[in-house]
Amino acid sequence: MSLLSALPAISASLLASSAASIAVEPPTSAQGLEIGALDTGAIAPDFADPTTEILELEQDRARRYTVPVMVEGQGPFDFMIDTGSQATAVTSIINNRLGLTPSGTATVVGMASRRDVDLVEVAEMSFGEQTIYDLISPVLEAENVGAHGILGLDSLQDYRVLLDFREETIAVQDISSKSDYRKGFEIVVRANPQFGQLLITDALVEGVRTTIIIDTGAQTSIGNLALRERIRNKRAQEVVTTDVNGVSMTGQMQTVRSLKLEGLEVSNVALTFADTPAFEVLGLKDKPVLALGMQHLRIFDRVAIDFAEQRVLFDVPRDVARAMRRSRQGYRRY
Repeated sequence: MSLLSALPAISASLLASSAASIAVEPPTSAQGLEIGALDTGAIAPDFADPTTEILELEQDRARRYTVPVMVEGQGPFDFMIDTGSQATAVTSIINNRLGLTPSGTATVVGMASRRDVDLVEVAEMSFGEQTIYDLISPVLEAENVGAHGILGLDSLQDYRVLLDFREETIAVQDISSKSDYRKGFEIVVRANPQFGQLLITDALVEGVRTTIIIDTGAQTSIGNLALRERIRNKRAQEVVTTDVNGVSMTGQMQTVRSLKLEGLEVSNVALTFADTPAFEVLGLKDKPVLALGMQHLRIFDRVAIDFAEQRVLFDVPRDVARAMRRSRQGYRRY
């Protein structure tokens, strides 16, 4: 069991140094999908379906999202939504209050460290009208998490999930519900399942093929050293991040010229690079990989994850969407 999550402690001045801009180019077959066509298999939560529930999100001080969660009928507690975490975790605050049943120990792998922690049984956990049963959860310290708990992929994998950054809501729909809603998403990419994660394998960072992890639990975006070595960009500033185990890590922040994903190019992107055990757990230590955090996910208006179809859908701002449509139409004419 491992957690891929980070709580970067980066000063506002460093974050403000990123002046990313967006450009559009014709999609290529090497970037995920068939040229000029959106994927027809992916499904986002359908707001017209009565089984789809929309919940208000709250922001923490690192601009990550939390939702109120009931644990065994008590609460609500603020849980951070973390698509980079394989496991749903509780903190010692909840464990001490509820006296949850011990269930052994496990090693939690954070961005900076590995640490043995206690496991507890959680018979029932609910957010909104959704209820998850019989979880085995690691116990972390609240000061390292920044919330009362973490809502990870093991709690989200039975749903279609849509994060709306404009409205600050999350929509969830059971994957067994019949639906074919996919309107309004300009980018749809296939994702390969690995150790509970959905990995986007066709992104390009300065022309280097890079695996992307959608990590809503991270404030900023972190790449590994294999990616940094491939792009050969040496201008960097040291930054310190702290992971879910409370262990600090020194990384190198630098600006890369371009990040491309299925016809969308983001220029002048500030990324942090570090040697982290979390990427090693996924078998990606020696392959270029980037955990895309909230700093850059907010470039998009909405991000949807369809766990059943193994797709990730991105909705871009309207002006960018128009440019992408024109680019696709122009590309078909040649």
